[in-house]
Amino acid sequence: MKKIEGGVTAAKGYKAASTAAGIKYKDRADMALIYSEVPCVAAGTFTTNVVKAAPVKWDQDIVKNAPFAQAVVVNAGIANACTGAEGFGYCRDTASAASEALNVPENAVLVASTGVIGKQLPMDKLAAGIKVMAPLLDGSLESGTSAAQAIMTTDTVKKEVAVQVEIGGQTVTVGGMCKGSGMIHPNMCTMLAFVTTDAAISKEMLQQALSEDIKDTYNMISVDGDTSTNDTVLLLANGMAGNPEIKEAGADYDTFKQALNYVNETLAKKMAGDGEGCTALFEVKVIGAESKEQAVTLSKSIITSNLTKAAIFGHDANWGRILCAMGYSGAQFDPEQVDLYFESAAGKMQIIENGVALDYSEEEATKILSEPEVTAIADVKMGDACATAWGCDLTFDYVKINADYRS
Repeated sequence: MKKIEGGVTAAKGYKAASTAAGIKYKDRADMALIYSEVPCVAAGTFTTNVVKAAPVKWDQDIVKNAPFAQAVVVNAGIANACTGAEGFGYCRDTASAASEALNVPENAVLVASTGVIGKQLPMDKLAAGIKVMAPLLDGSLESGTSAAQAIMTTDTVKKEVAVQVEIGGQTVTVGGMCKGSGMIHPNMCTMLAFVTTDAAISKEMLQQALSEDIKDTYNMISVDGDTSTNDTVLLLANGMAGNPEIKEAGADYDTFKQALNYVNETLAKKMAGDGEGCTALFEVKVIGAESKEQAVTLSKSIITSNLTKAAIFGHDANWGRILCAMGYSGAQFDPEQVDLYFESAAGKMQIIENGVALDYSEEEATKILSEPEVTAIADVKMGDACATAWGCDLTFDYVKINADYRS
């Protein structure tokens, strides 16, 4: 597998564009358009929140029932959530505008929104934005990057990645972009992710690959414990790489999944590391578990503990908070068998052994915890299973950002 520059336009046949439509922001691009030269098979996963935004409902229907997809229209600033029949109608209006501008069927257009909940979209601005973007569609890496920037809300950096693998003697590319900084919690998160590939793969295998992979990627991140109304991951495959179509499990499917996992995990970590107001990516590895389920439960409990997140912000090796979070997770383990380590670019240190603190240097621990990426490793010594979750520290700025988000 080879990492390359780019995002949603890295694979063959994909183009992107962006524009400043003035939906909410007055000084930046806030709409993006992704387009494939040929029809794509589509897969998707969506929020588990019972309150689902209109674009989620629209995309669920398209992914399940439409014969193909060919375009995605994304806006930032207004989420089009809790907007009733009017909001759902705007999804259809958006698809209709894109259909006319791109000469593709209305039911081949996916839509996505992110931003403030409860406000109706200014449809005149969206329609105008689509007309502006259609002739600007371009397959350059720069166009993909501009699209990644346009879908940001409270994100501080654009998020994109691309890789290449060989399948059936052909070079297959998988690239993607995402946005997400707050209202992020396991089981999909306000996250939007768009992944494109030129692989030839059946719709059934594409959906299976995505559904399997999100369990270890997007579902393993948390910023603040809030599961959004708009969470969406869309995966498009246009077959332009020319590889033999992947129709069943096997070596080619495994290679494709490896590339997809790298893209999804990288995007997921970028979101966790850009949590609202955060100063550090906080990674938690649980090893030595008796089952994957136990490891997942323990790692998620640690990553979502506000007290632990605050300790990471303060560079404080307050290991008791981690052990406490493990204890109320619902997973059964022996706390008197747990070993805990902290690790970063500044070094690695064991903090507790068999549930009891070692004679470690607080100064050295603080140094390790002061890096922009920090890892806690908990060994429960019960088996060979493991899991990794990603989050961030909890800072003063998180409260400031969310106290006046609508204004």
